[in-house]
Amino acid sequence: MKNKFVIKVAEEKHLPYAQTIVDEMETSAKMRGTGIAKRSPEFIEKKMMEGKAVIALTTSGEWAGFCYIESWSHGQFVANSGLIVNPQFRKSGLAKEIKERIFQLSRNRYPKAKIFGLTTGLAVMKINSDLGYEPVTYQELTTDEEFWSGCKSCINYDILMAKERKNCMCTAMLYDPEESVMKKLKGRRLDFSKNSKLYERYMRIKKSRLIRLFVKPQNPVIK
Repeated sequence: MKNKFVIKVAEEKHLPYAQTIVDEMETSAKMRGTGIAKRSPEFIEKKMMEGKAVIALTTSGEWAGFCYIESWSHGQFVANSGLIVNPQFRKSGLAKEIKERIFQLSRNRYPKAKIFGLTTGLAVMKINSDLGYEPVTYQELTTDEEFWSGCKSCINYDILMAKERKNCMCTAMLYDPEESVMKKLKGRRLDFSKNSKLYERYMRIKKSRLIRLFVKPQNPVIK
């Protein structure tokens, strides 16, 4: 399956795929019942033209997947966002290949930046962990208001604001290039596969507690 796709930095010739990518992002979010910051085709096209996106195509030219880079706090933080895979190619390992390629592109363009992500998916958490990301608190992410304003179109935005941007449905993960070097020297490495059940349990508890904040108790009927 690995040789079936061509994964490369997106460019001008890939602009016609922008609408398909945006539509699939929205459809996928609705199916999962999770929030997503909505993006326009123009936004995706801009990322392609800036060389800040990775696209996956089949050898016959069919769109297979996509991911893009956003930078915050004057390049101190970088996010690999909008990871999406064509439904017919899911569970093929393609998402991991795209993440690896966008991570490499981020490291090349922003070698000193901390790379972070917000996700509700355990599969993405596993991929991030393999790349060297670790779970962190929201306070360790960028304070750039433009980044957080991107969450306004998410269905969970009220929860985020109620928690004063300290917590939400998503789990924050961060790759710090300086800490990564130190951990390699010390031989310390987080094995996600050994802790995935703990993360899964944590996600369930977190979701139930946050949702409980917004479930209003029904008033008794007085006759």
